[in-house]
Amino acid sequence: MVKLVVFDVDGTLVDSQHLIVEAQRRAFTEHGLVPPPRKEALSVVGLSLPDAFRRLVGEAGPIEALSMSYRRAFQALRIDPNYEEPLFPGMAELIARLRTRPDVQLGIATGKSRRGVDHLVDAHGWDGWFATIQTADDAPSKPDPTMLRQAMAEAGAESSMTVMIGDTTFDMLMARDAGAAAVGVAWGYHAPGALFGAGAVTVVETAEALGDLFSGPLDESETAPVTERLGIR
Repeated sequence: MVKLVVFDVDGTLVDSQHLIVEAQRRAFTEHGLVPPPRKEALSVVGLSLPDAFRRLVGEAGPIEALSMSYRRAFQALRIDPNYEEPLFPGMAELIARLRTRPDVQLGIATGKSRRGVDHLVDAHGWDGWFATIQTADDAPSKPDPTMLRQAMAEAGAESSMTVMIGDTTFDMLMARDAGAAAVGVAWGYHAPGALFGAGAVTVVETAEALGDLFSGPLDESETAPVTERLGIR
């Protein structure tokens, strides 16, 4: 049986924090608002833009206007040579290695727009590498499990053979509610303790350690723990 390994993008695959914080700063300033502190700005990464701004300014705030301004600012920053969106160390190699395994399908589930993910895929030559790509354009915002359920359905994967890899509690809660295993990464925007509290079966410190999780053989016994069925040791 093939397992599905689904990755979040911002804070997991891609280090986009500088663009996110600056795009938020520009959006807030455009509407005469005080930009949130950096930690608060990054705490909502992973949510859809409307949900993120709803948390930052409340229901009565100019949520749609902020979302539109943010999109414009982010697109401008993406072509600014002073700002970059590099992959985190080791993630390019991990994706390439997992792609060659016959027992693994790759997926993406992200709060980014389809346009943003297409840019990422094109930039890294990943066209055709992912069995499923789910974005903020396709489903309700995390932690609603719909996005991950759609990914499993598109890839033909059972929840018991699916793992979600992410850096926020939104990713962990989504995985839990979809019946999948949740693996946290420590280099993103939510602390390891919060990830464990939201349902992570483990939290890794490096891409190499993340790759090591999938080095064990699959155990397809229905009585085996989900981590063993996935080959996570």
